[in-house]
Amino acid sequence: MDELAKREINESAGPDKPHYHGHRERLRQRVLERGPASLSDYEIIEFLLFGAKQRGDTKPLAKALIARFGSLAGVLSAAPNDLKAVPGMGDASAAVLSVVPEAAIRLARAEILDQPVIDSWSRLVDYCRMIMGRSPIEQFRVLFLDRKNRLIADEEQQRGTVDHTPVYPREIVKRALELSASALILVHNHPSGDATPSSGDIAMTKEVRDTAGRMGIELHDHLIVTRAGESSFRGLGLL
Repeated sequence: MDELAKREINESAGPDKPHYHGHRERLRQRVLERGPASLSDYEIIEFLLFGAKQRGDTKPLAKALIARFGSLAGVLSAAPNDLKAVPGMGDASAAVLSVVPEAAIRLARAEILDQPVIDSWSRLVDYCRMIMGRSPIEQFRVLFLDRKNRLIADEEQQRGTVDHTPVYPREIVKRALELSASALILVHNHPSGDATPSSGDIAMTKEVRDTAGRMGIELHDHLIVTRAGESSFRGLGLL
């Protein structure tokens, strides 16, 4: 048994400290000595809650969140109001958990900037799934690329109901011209979890392709993402 394990078993919080004080310090030391990968899912939630809850045992709340949302990913992708519906969660705690996905998104975006995105396709797909795959409503985004296929902008164009979002091809092309974009990648999510393109998706994609093509702008692909997977129009032979 290593020294850290012995401390976790034998260390006492002392008569003047609440029991959770020693537990928090042990988790911090474990992260420093063994790395974050040594934490279980609920311990990661615990750790994040330390910053919002200066006092109290966060383990029961962390386990309650995992039980409510099903997984670590489910907790971190939950809306703030849904998080606050769990007893013990307040504004500060919900804000701390909500900022984690944004940090992950910015890290993923940094990995695809300043390089041709079609040369880092798996990273691009991972990024798209991260920002949209778990959304409960349908969203439509456009990635605008320069002549070297580097990302100029990633913009949400429309947001709809659970299973529908309106798309206006002329507005997409107008924005591409404003940005001096040479190519596009369309991305939207299917909250149902089925990444199969609908007939409406196919018709809309062809309209965007044709409208953009008349202006010398190439449509590279249209991705449909879900929490469990994705589909590519080009890969399916639809472009």
